[in-house]
Amino acid sequence: MRLLFITDFTEQFAYRFLRGIFNYSQRSEQWVVCKMPPSYKRELGLEGVVAWAKDWRADVVIAQFDPEDDVTLFRKNGIVALAQDFISKFTEIPNITADYDLTGCMAAEHFLAKGFKNFGFFGYNGVCWSDERCDGFRKRIEKAGFGDNFCMYDKQNIESMWYYDQSVLSKWLQDLPKPIAIMACDDNQGNILLQACNSCGLKIPFDVAIIGVDNDEILCNMSDPAMSTIDVDIEKGGYDTAAIVDRMVKDPTYPGEDVILKPLNVIERVSSSVFATNDKSVLKALRFIHANVDRKLQVTDVLEHVPLSRRLLEQRFKNMTGMSIYSYISTLRMERFAYLLLSSNDSVSDIAARLDEFDTKSISRRFKAIKGYTPSEFRKMELRKLGV
Repeated sequence: MRLLFITDFTEQFAYRFLRGIFNYSQRSEQWVVCKMPPSYKRELGLEGVVAWAKDWRADVVIAQFDPEDDVTLFRKNGIVALAQDFISKFTEIPNITADYDLTGCMAAEHFLAKGFKNFGFFGYNGVCWSDERCDGFRKRIEKAGFGDNFCMYDKQNIESMWYYDQSVLSKWLQDLPKPIAIMACDDNQGNILLQACNSCGLKIPFDVAIIGVDNDEILCNMSDPAMSTIDVDIEKGGYDTAAIVDRMVKDPTYPGEDVILKPLNVIERVSSSVFATNDKSVLKALRFIHANVDRKLQVTDVLEHVPLSRRLLEQRFKNMTGMSIYSYISTLRMERFAYLLLSSNDSVSDIAARLDEFDTKSISRRFKAIKGYTPSEFRKMELRKLGV
């Protein structure tokens, strides 16, 4: 099977999707893949892509098509085509899409459980998957009774996805009620949002809590701070797509069907690891912990800054966060450790020292207890996913 894949290969989505196709190929025939950037499609035009695909003897083309593209040209030339959701869905060919409504609802549930009352959405203007995630997010917020506390930023144009007007975005962020929980339509937009908050002095996650979508692990872990996200079953989507393509190629009468990727779960990192609480003592403890995450904190250090008995603070803290103060500190510091492992080439022992930890074996043991891997294994695994 010969696949021409036209998409944005700067994102981990494409590689996770291809991994699913590869898994299918392991139980059937060998697949050959040619990766083409969207810029090449714009240069060739759709008819040029069809001619190129015929010359390369492609069996199938999966691409981010534009609404005006005549996607029927592929089938007319003996090539199966599927559309990866980009701006709008197609009726002529199957779409690789997702349950966007459920994804938005999942993000809203995450924030509502943390006590937030102000909400925002940061997405693209007039893009189906961004609009539908926003709708799912907003509907759940409205159902909870906070519809009047919802703000949306949709001035981003997907055609210029890497450019944003920093002054306009900063003003929007500064004018929002605080604290606020914002869902970004994907991890790329979430990363932009994090940068904008940092540049205008807003504290994450205290002023603004952020969650993205897709679990681009490198991007999420190398954000500052590490970004929470919703994982999507992208690999299964690739596998299911390959099965549909296989049938469409073998049976030209089979029109195919949409592939719907399902959101799996929220992966919480620092960007949303705070609770919107009116308990000033718990909030003071949380602020102190986050501000001092790079030093070896003890529970007694927190107690020195919060005028409560240990028993009472521990009780209030656990009621709000579901964790003891010690567990919260440990989890937060291991997230910080993970970020430093991926954002530098420093040795494990040097990174441990930056975190005021001089017993490398001890911190490695605690890291594995939380992450499931030793620091070295985690670094190799995550960088391998990026092809490094």
